[in-house]
Amino acid sequence: MDVAQVKDELSRLRKEIRRHNRKYYELDAPEISDYEYDKLMARLKELEAAYPEFVTASSPTQLVGGTARREAGKLVAHDVPMLSLQDVFSRADVENFVNDAIAKLGAVEFVVEEKIDGLSLALRYTDGKFTQAVTRGDGVNQGEDVTENARVIDDVVQQLVDAPPYLEIRGEVYMTRQAFAATNDRQAKLGLKIFANPRNCAAGTLRQLDSRIVRERHLSMFVFNLQKIVGVELVSHTAAYDFMSRNGIKIISNYAVCKNFAEVWRAIEDIGTRRDNLNYDIDGAVVKVNDFAQREILGATSKFPRWAVAYKYPPVERETILRDIELSVGRTGRITPTAIFDAVLLNGTRVERATLHNQDFIDALDVRLGDTIRVYKSGEIIPRVSGVDVSKRPENSAPYKIPDTCPACGHKLEREESAADFRCVNPNCPAQLENHLLNFVGRNAMDIKGLGETSIPKLIAEGFVRNVADIYKLHTRRDELLAKKIFGLAKSTDKILAAIDDSKKNSPAKLLTGLGIFGVGSAAARDLVDHFGGLTELSRATLDDLQRVNDIGEVTARHVREFFDDADNIKLLEELRSMGLTLDGDKKIFDAGSPIAGKVFVLTGTLERYTRNEASALLTERGGLVRGSVTKKTDYVIAGDKAGSKLTKAQELGIKILSEAEFEAML
Repeated sequence: MDVAQVKDELSRLRKEIRRHNRKYYELDAPEISDYEYDKLMARLKELEAAYPEFVTASSPTQLVGGTARREAGKLVAHDVPMLSLQDVFSRADVENFVNDAIAKLGAVEFVVEEKIDGLSLALRYTDGKFTQAVTRGDGVNQGEDVTENARVIDDVVQQLVDAPPYLEIRGEVYMTRQAFAATNDRQAKLGLKIFANPRNCAAGTLRQLDSRIVRERHLSMFVFNLQKIVGVELVSHTAAYDFMSRNGIKIISNYAVCKNFAEVWRAIEDIGTRRDNLNYDIDGAVVKVNDFAQREILGATSKFPRWAVAYKYPPVERETILRDIELSVGRTGRITPTAIFDAVLLNGTRVERATLHNQDFIDALDVRLGDTIRVYKSGEIIPRVSGVDVSKRPENSAPYKIPDTCPACGHKLEREESAADFRCVNPNCPAQLENHLLNFVGRNAMDIKGLGETSIPKLIAEGFVRNVADIYKLHTRRDELLAKKIFGLAKSTDKILAAIDDSKKNSPAKLLTGLGIFGVGSAAARDLVDHFGGLTELSRATLDDLQRVNDIGEVTARHVREFFDDADNIKLLEELRSMGLTLDGDKKIFDAGSPIAGKVFVLTGTLERYTRNEASALLTERGGLVRGSVTKKTDYVIAGDKAGSKLTKAQELGIKILSEAEFEAML
């Protein structure tokens, strides 16, 4: 491979990994499994190790951890670094690790244990008393103090039987599958966001400001490492586990002590065999040297200890029969095909549905009804179809084509040139109404607590709402709502009606987001309202006017114009105005001395405390201008974990890079 080929592959890998980071962390829409992602990362590391002169500071491999975040302003220095583990993917990789350790150390004991899929946390004890809990943060320098929340986790021991002067241990906070299901059930009943997976739910829960929420979600914790101890001599990992067990600390008890590669690999296979039957998620098996003195000899890099590796299992695939392809209609009319197949067990859960994305995806796999398909869980969570066993295909099968009419209303479907999706363009489509209303009341739009996936379908079915304006008439039908128990008893009904009334105070940008215009999410809505001052002037804007707004392209401009050209939509807006909703805002005057007012910001990567929409709102409320791309006019780039090409471009242009902590300091 010549230098040009190396550079090309490095560039391709970095771009691909950054794209998958964005799909996973920002859009919650991963396209590949964790295993496939880790393989890409491994190849990038391999190339960078061979050609270190081409390593860049912005490469995905150079990110040790997320930017440590502040809540209530408290960051804590790490006493001992909380490094990540080097991932390995094959039997040969594990064998190389084991044999290298034996070659350097002689006789070695290895411990093989489950790699829990959760949030890493360090617990500190002084004279036997629990005193502090710190998240991993940046992994090297500092993490976040979450002591009060850790106190309400049942597995966190408050007082040790033994009382060493100082002890620090590290573990993984996670949610059992039962606790995760119960949490999502509560979220659904309250009309709140459903969590994508137990790992994200556990991480978000531990960072709550209200420890009562932490208590009710029943987090759990396994401890897997002794970070530091004073006054007690412990010589090995297993000795540390014995000490912890005596003191009531919950360790990863399903571990094996091995003396050679054959035993290590057998232990890895044993964990792989039983992982479907666990009541919690794991994302691999850890192989670590048992003896602490031998660990010291092997040492660590700036990112990984050399005395341990994490073996990543290939995603478990199951074969099953495709029985049907079900079509659903989104709020913008997008048609999404879903595979319905004979139920299979994947990672401990029963699965019988998986998205097929669009016609292009179906064509690429040549998926047909009656086919034997292979399914797996992307990221151990999201069911995916990976392929078809053509040798088992029934005779006379035919390629599947999405019908040309809407499954909900029968209206003819349309597919824009070069677009992957079919859409129903009927404004009266009942399926679109439900999703449109859910978008309107959602967190990024009008944020009406208590209205959600449980109540909206009931309101539609009982004839209470036919459009968003009807939501603001519900107070006139309180008795009917109570009689039909739409929201339950009087107290909860009144609470929801009050939340509806409070939402009238929301900004024009939130209202515009809720209207569900194709291509106009919360960021675009803010840009449009900032530019035109509100919906009145926006409704008069020409296509050229619209395209002068940052990040508004021809397609989005056309959809905005089509929305306001519809007389029914104008009538709806006037009705909302008459009900007291805010369509236009007063021109804001910002403090001229503010470090934010008038400055252009770009967000990249994943922040720990804020979603991208929340961070953007904080900036725009203070007069900042949030843009989607980095240019010479950009003043600051706020870089979170897994920052991508925007960070690289900012560095090339010499633009000031802000960490999350620096961003918060400006607020």
